[in-house]
Amino acid sequence: MPETTDPAVHVLLPWKGLDERHGPWPSNVRVHIWDGRTPEDELPAEALESTGLWVMPYAVPDAERLLPRLPAVRAVQSLSAGVEKLLPVMPEGAKLYNGRGLHDASTAEHALGLILAAQRDLPRWVADQQAGRWEPHFTRSLAGARVAVIGYGSIGQALERRLLACEAEVVRIARRPRPEEDVHAVTELPQLLPDVDIAVLVLPETPATTGMFGPDELAAMPDGALVVNVGRGRTLKTGALLDETRSGRLRAALDVTDPEPLPGDHPLRKQPGVLITPHVAGGSATFRPRAERLIVEQVRRYAAGEPLVNAFPRP
Repeated sequence: MPETTDPAVHVLLPWKGLDERHGPWPSNVRVHIWDGRTPEDELPAEALESTGLWVMPYAVPDAERLLPRLPAVRAVQSLSAGVEKLLPVMPEGAKLYNGRGLHDASTAEHALGLILAAQRDLPRWVADQQAGRWEPHFTRSLAGARVAVIGYGSIGQALERRLLACEAEVVRIARRPRPEEDVHAVTELPQLLPDVDIAVLVLPETPATTGMFGPDELAAMPDGALVVNVGRGRTLKTGALLDETRSGRLRAALDVTDPEPLPGDHPLRKQPGVLITPHVAGGSATFRPRAERLIVEQVRRYAAGEPLVNAFPRP
């Protein structure tokens, strides 16, 4: 990262008051605020012309529209873990940083919640409560289940710790094999899937992963198996999943879908054995404090001319 010649370092942040909660900014830092929802024309000219580090607002779908108006930007910090869609719009000479680690606990516990809800028939019990029914029956369990974590990165590791606490067996699967960590390659899915009870997708959306989990992968899973997706909706082929759940052969618990948002009349919503949440896995109370700490660290590093953390490489 080139050194800043201007003694004042301008940063554009999504939230106010970080210095009140985390200590004063370095004396050379000038902070500007943009939450992504107020019109960008309301930003002062100095913020647009001089911002070197921009921390993007979280969960604002079109926030990247500001990039062409930041001629001095040299570092762009996303608070999302998946940033592949930002690469094509990044300015020449600017580096991209992601939110790796911010969503690990939130996403892992949501994935665990989806699994437990599906295995223990919680949607059925909620419907029975509302209808005034009392019809107990035995359910599946997570204990003793074989769970494939497909996309075994930091979120997958956080999920594994929770699964092991529930006495499940975990099969680790990533893009490349890592024999020293007992991690299988995705090319081994045809051999692994027939023996798993639950497949959890924690995949980013890339050209290689788009549609990766489709008819062949779903057909390889045993009857009654559960498919969970907390990564990106387009990694799982919706039509193929709909066929398998409509027949009752497979079940699904999804936090992400394709399309997204899922239309209110989409047939996937009506299938028995399908549980859907609206892309909220990363949005728990654990996110904000972790995000604030990362922002503060990045601003202080940038102001001191030090390398930032969580660099995302260009292809």
